[in-house]
Amino acid sequence: MQRRAFLSGATGLWGAAALIPPNLRAGRPSRYWSTASDPSTGAVEVSELRYQGVAYSVTYPELAEDLGYLAPIRLNWLGNTISGPQDIQATVTRDVDFGGAFNGSIIRLVAAGAKIQAVVGALGSDERTWAGIYVLEDSPIRQARDLIGAKIGVNTLGAQYEFDIATCLQRNGASAEEIARVVEVVLPPLNAEQALREKQIDAVVLGGILRDIALERGGLRLITNEYDLYGELTLASYVLRTDFIRDAPNASRRFVEATARAIDWVQTQPPEEVVKRFSSIISRRGRHENDRLVRYWHSYGISHRGGLLDDSAFAGFIDWYAKNGSPAIGRLRPQDVYTNALNPFRPHVTEGG
Repeated sequence: MQRRAFLSGATGLWGAAALIPPNLRAGRPSRYWSTASDPSTGAVEVSELRYQGVAYSVTYPELAEDLGYLAPIRLNWLGNTISGPQDIQATVTRDVDFGGAFNGSIIRLVAAGAKIQAVVGALGSDERTWAGIYVLEDSPIRQARDLIGAKIGVNTLGAQYEFDIATCLQRNGASAEEIARVVEVVLPPLNAEQALREKQIDAVVLGGILRDIALERGGLRLITNEYDLYGELTLASYVLRTDFIRDAPNASRRFVEATARAIDWVQTQPPEEVVKRFSSIISRRGRHENDRLVRYWHSYGISHRGGLLDDSAFAGFIDWYAKNGSPAIGRLRPQDVYTNALNPFRPHVTEGG
């Protein structure tokens, strides 16, 4: 998709989510290395892991810390992001120690030479949890091909929602030239629904909790959704730099194990218990948030126990990019992108790392 727009005039229902934290500076090494630790003893090599969060939400590493799984490592929150590609790019440039993004974005960065590996799932699609392309009920857009030439709100460029739009159109017979006529409008997720209702855009991609709140207000019509496009699939993962895994093997394992255990905790708890825990975390962390959004939580849609990854989470995206003009991506194998070596639930999935 070639035409881009930024809708600077939109105002949010609860205020805009933070973009790139001002205290991130490219190329700065981690300040938290413990020179006294010895990998042979099993002691962790870092005392803190720097990361970016998501406003009004709780990530799996944050849950892992709250459950006590991450100790003695602490998380050091640098701010919030709404962009998976920005988050994993910040991981590459050492501004943060881990990040999470759409698997297609991870594949593209690896193909470009970035030394990162996906190590555990972050979110996906299932019957309850997915993102969909919505229009207003009275919109002239009735089917997928009507999106050609439309302005569609997305949270960031080069990520999952862009792929959803392109896949939807391609499966409905649109050519590359027709897909290129779509205008992606970058909006903070909290602003997206309002921009659609004010007809500043023609359609919007809404997922998870924000989707449920928008549907509760009514007046929207679904064109397609990720579950229809991909079925049950882990769509996004957390990544670590390969040099971090090499130089801090115990800390890397602790991070993945803790995150995997937190995912397993969510997968095995009643939804009301998960929401209660999320609400408690939000109320205690002091980020000027409320827990309204997490009350709508259903699931994160991760396919396998403990966030295990498999070839299917990457192979389809590799094939798509290869068939759409990215030969460097076509040369990748799924095993070049991910590993399960650090995940304590790995016996349940045999593909890859």
